[in-house]
Amino acid sequence: MTFTAKSSFKHKDSVSTGILLTNLGTPDAPTTEALKRYLKEFLWDPRVVEEPRWKWWLILNGIILNTRPAKSAAAYKSVWTEKGSPLMLHSLDQRAALQEQMGDDVHVELAMRYGNPSIASGLQSLREKGCARILIFPLYPQYSATTTGSTFDAVADELKTWRRVPELRMVSTYHDHPAYIDALAASVRRHWNENGKPDRFLMSFHGIPQRYFDNGDPYPCMSKKTGRLLAEALELNEEEWLVSFQSRFGKEPWVTPYTDETLKQWGAEGVGRVDVICPGFSSDCLETIEEIGEENHDYFIEAGGKELNYIPALNSDDTHIKALTEIANEHLNGWLKL
Repeated sequence: MTFTAKSSFKHKDSVSTGILLTNLGTPDAPTTEALKRYLKEFLWDPRVVEEPRWKWWLILNGIILNTRPAKSAAAYKSVWTEKGSPLMLHSLDQRAALQEQMGDDVHVELAMRYGNPSIASGLQSLREKGCARILIFPLYPQYSATTTGSTFDAVADELKTWRRVPELRMVSTYHDHPAYIDALAASVRRHWNENGKPDRFLMSFHGIPQRYFDNGDPYPCMSKKTGRLLAEALELNEEEWLVSFQSRFGKEPWVTPYTDETLKQWGAEGVGRVDVICPGFSSDCLETIEEIGEENHDYFIEAGGKELNYIPALNSDDTHIKALTEIANEHLNGWLKL
């Protein structure tokens, strides 16, 4: 095996500190071909789908990759902008804003777990800038093996090929960090100040299979704690809010309650207005804009509801960047000059 190193390496080179800001990823284009590449990488990750590899290979390559890419491409087209995917645009803005806050002492790079720019390329870029101390900062507030755990796998796979392995730290979770909760609460209050309060407030998180939770994944617990802390910050009573889970895939049970079934039930019960926020998503993307703002909006209205408003993700909002900066600095403690 050949190990790699910084180009033009010299032993007298100064040592720098870097942050690798990561997110899930996005296809390169809203096309069937691009979605097939993206979904193949995403769905083949054993952290995402815990099935025997031989069995899952047959299902993925024989069925899913021949049927799902075209449908997914159509959904992506509905949210794609002139400058590209929303998730990529917001992530680039977050990287630039965090870099501005961190100053010249820290180099901030962006990477995606699936698609481009890859985690390998982000790490290599930090190495070229002399970073021998690297903080991995996945923009997943709540830990899950399917997201943060998978990010660690990708980082480890790349670093196994390096001659000099850097000092490494990782943000595992910030689901209950006060600055993060404050940023969420500020965004909700801003929406309510402009539009009034709803009849019900729904906090929708991406779901995981119930089996993963039963086997030790703490994600649903962390999601519920985020929801409770946000409800407390907003001074809501128990009848006014609920945590639910969206985006289930396949036939096995996922953690409940399900977002779509909850909204259908509320619509049938005659609930007039619902506001939905997705605290597990640091950037708006297909799952928030299309799945909540369009698909689940329609479920609620068709069931008898009157109005559903989606409260945007924190994206590059000032309060969000402030929270990310505070979290980063806590994890960088001792690495930076005082």
